[in-house]
Amino acid sequence: MGGSGDNGHRKAGELQESTSRLGTERLSRLLVRLSAPSIASMMTISLYHLADTFWMGQHSYQAIAAVTISFPFYIAVIAIGVGSGVGANALTSRRFGERNIEATNQIAGQIFPLAALFGTIFIIASVYLAKPLAALLGAPPDIVALTADYLVFFGWGIPFMLFRLMTGNLFQAAGDPIKPMIFTVVGAVVNAILDPFLIFGWGPFPELGVGGAGLATTLSGGLGAVLSYYYLMGGRSVYRLKLHHLKPDISVMIQIYRVGLPSILMELTEAIVFVMFNRIVALFGSVALAALGIAIRIADLAFMPIIGVAHGLLPIVGFCFGAGLWERLWAAVRHVSLALAVLLGVASVLLAVFTPQLVSIFNDDPDVVAVAVPGLRIFISTLILVGPAIMFITAFQGLSKGWTAITLSLTRQLLFLIPAVLVLPRLIGLNGVWLSIPISDGLGAIVAGFWLYREYKKQKRSNTWHAY
Repeated sequence: MGGSGDNGHRKAGELQESTSRLGTERLSRLLVRLSAPSIASMMTISLYHLADTFWMGQHSYQAIAAVTISFPFYIAVIAIGVGSGVGANALTSRRFGERNIEATNQIAGQIFPLAALFGTIFIIASVYLAKPLAALLGAPPDIVALTADYLVFFGWGIPFMLFRLMTGNLFQAAGDPIKPMIFTVVGAVVNAILDPFLIFGWGPFPELGVGGAGLATTLSGGLGAVLSYYYLMGGRSVYRLKLHHLKPDISVMIQIYRVGLPSILMELTEAIVFVMFNRIVALFGSVALAALGIAIRIADLAFMPIIGVAHGLLPIVGFCFGAGLWERLWAAVRHVSLALAVLLGVASVLLAVFTPQLVSIFNDDPDVVAVAVPGLRIFISTLILVGPAIMFITAFQGLSKGWTAITLSLTRQLLFLIPAVLVLPRLIGLNGVWLSIPISDGLGAIVAGFWLYREYKKQKRSNTWHAY
C-alpha cells in the first residue's frame, strides 16, 4: 500500500513539474519541444502528398487532376475523424481528471461503432456512387472515370482512416502524443512506397493507374488502424476496453459531438468551399486542375509546419491563461508569429525563384507548367501572413474562445474567399482564381490580427495581468 501511494505521489509530482514548465521554461525551447512531434507528423504527411503527386504526375496530368478534384471528399473524411476524436479527447481527458476509469473506457469504446457507422456511409458514397460523386465534386468529362477509380479504391479504406484518427486523439488524451505520430509516419511512408508499385504495376503488382494511389492509401490506412487497435485493445495503453464498452451508447455519442461538432462543421465548410473552388477551376479544364493540385502540394510543404507550431503554442496559451500569466502568454504569441513570418518570408522567396524547376519535377507537360508556374507564385504571395494568422486563431482557442476562433476561420472562407472566387475569374480569367487565395488569406489575417489586438488591449487594462 505504501509503495503504491509513493508511486502515485511520484507520478503526480512528475505531472505537476511537467505542466509547471509551461509557465517557467524559456519560450523558444518550450515551443520547439512541444511543436517538434507534431511538425514531424505534418511534414511526413506533406512529403507523402508530394510523393503521391509526383507518381501521379509520371502517369499523366489527368491523374493529378483526378486526385485534386477528390480532395474535398478527403477533407470531409478528415472532418468526421478529427471532430469525433476531438470530442472523445475532451471527454476522456475530463474523466481521467475525475479518476472515473469506467466512464473513460465507455467513451473510448464508442469510436468503434462511430468509425463503422461513418465508414459505411462514406463507402456507399465513394464506392457505389463513385461516378455521380465525381461529377458532384466537379470533375470535367475527361477525368470522371479516373476520379471514380480513385474514389472506389480510396473509399474501401475510409473506416480504417476514421478509426486511426479517432484513436490518435484517445492516445493524446492519455498523455501519449508519440504513438499517433509514429502511426502517422509509418502509414505515410508505406503509402509512398506502395504508390509506384500499384500505379505502374511494378513487379508482381497489378497496374491500377490512379486507382493504385487510392489502394495504397487504403492499405497504409489499414496498417495504421491495426497498429492503433493493437495498442488500444492489447493492454498497451491506459485504456482497458471490454466488449460491453464497444456497444453503441447514444448518450455518450451526444456528449462527444457536443464538443466535436464545431470542429466538424468548420472542416465540412472548408470541404464545401473547396468543391466550389474546384468546380470553377474545372471550367478552365483538367490542365488547370492539375496545376492547382501541384501548386497546393508544393505550398503545403511550407504550410504544414505551421499546424505543428500551432499544436505547440496551444498548451502554452491555455496554461498561461489559467495561471493569469498574461505577459508570458502574449510574448509566446508574439515571438512565434514573428518567427513564422520570417521563415515563411524566406520560404516564399525560395519557392518563387525555383517555381519552374519545382513544378517540372511533378509534371513537365508544357501546358501544365505554363499554368502552374504563375499560379503557384500568386498562391504563395501572402504566405508570410498565413502563419501569424493561424497563431492568432490558435491564441483564441487557448483563451477558451472557441467560437471566436471558428468565426475567424469561417470569415476568411465565407466572407472573403467565396466572393473573390466568384467575381475575379469573370474579370481576369484563371489568374482571378489564383488571386482569390492570397486576397482571402491577407484579409483574413488582418481581421484575425485586429481581433486579437482588441483582446490584448482588454487584458492589458484588466486587474489580472501578471508577469512571468
